[in-house]
Amino acid sequence: MPRRVTIQDIASEMGLSRNTVSKAINGTGIIADATRDSILKKAMEMGYKLFTQIPVAEVAAGIGGEAQKELVILTGATLSGSHFSARMLDEMQVKASLLGYGFTIYRVMPQERADCRLPANFDTKRVAGIFCLEMFDTAYSQMLCALEIPLVFIDNAVTYLEKPLAADCLLMENRSGIYRLVKEMADRGKTEIGFIGEKLHCLSFYERYDAYMGALRMFGLPFRDEWCLTGESVGLEYPSHDEYTAYLERCLRNCEKLPSLFICANDFVALDALQMLKKLGKSVPNDLFLCGFDDAPESRIITPSLTTIHINAQAMGQSAIDLLFSRMKDPALPFRTVYVESSLVYRESTGD
Repeated sequence: MPRRVTIQDIASEMGLSRNTVSKAINGTGIIADATRDSILKKAMEMGYKLFTQIPVAEVAAGIGGEAQKELVILTGATLSGSHFSARMLDEMQVKASLLGYGFTIYRVMPQERADCRLPANFDTKRVAGIFCLEMFDTAYSQMLCALEIPLVFIDNAVTYLEKPLAADCLLMENRSGIYRLVKEMADRGKTEIGFIGEKLHCLSFYERYDAYMGALRMFGLPFRDEWCLTGESVGLEYPSHDEYTAYLERCLRNCEKLPSLFICANDFVALDALQMLKKLGKSVPNDLFLCGFDDAPESRIITPSLTTIHINAQAMGQSAIDLLFSRMKDPALPFRTVYVESSLVYRESTGD
């Protein structure tokens, strides 16, 4: 098995200091463009690990010169720093920059989405590849697939009743953590379990709901319809915050009996549920347990701190880049759905 090329190997080959090569590879510090380009080219030639999954022709075109193209993020939402994608996008932007590609984020406005129209200033001739994030609109997604530009959906709309998307999809692993949580809660005697979250908002929400239903069946636990607060919205037609919290309050008040645990589609749904439960005089974890998903920063600082499922955002960023560049290298590959490992994190909201 050949030895892995290191930064020191590249430095020795070029007669440069390890520090200089490290700055070029990691995109840190101040370094002349020509020096950076020559280091990246040498790293590519030597098979440095960053470039082993990247088509050589694309890297060569992207480093320096006029052939440079851009990678584009299209999103239908406003991405806050609390969203798991903030860490993922940082990773993607660093990798894109190291490969000589620009990296641009476009917010698709509601009217553009309704008209199936690309954002203003979006130049298909300059776009080497597209990432779609929070783009949970099937018609718009189908329009993007028809552009025949390499495309990766990072999560996507629920399309089971429609034509599958002709593109690769990247998801966090949505099921195993919920199965594990349900089993361990049942072992503790918490056998009455509900779910909160708009199940048709996106594929990841649906998979989490589906995992909840599957876990109840697998472990022989009771199901009650009033414990499933799954809403009626589809895709990006999500209710406003006030509408959603009013819906939660109404459903919770109408429960003849609350379950011993609510699993929530993400941490922000869990925070809204926690607020409504407090309004109804219910204490978490004393009266019932609560679990979120994503491991947003807020999940660690609220009281009680929130049991959740952690998304490895850095690994998702790397996987997104790998998926896109492999598609650029071989457009005829079968379309793939790739999952990145997630992990259950216990905190105070489940008595831990």
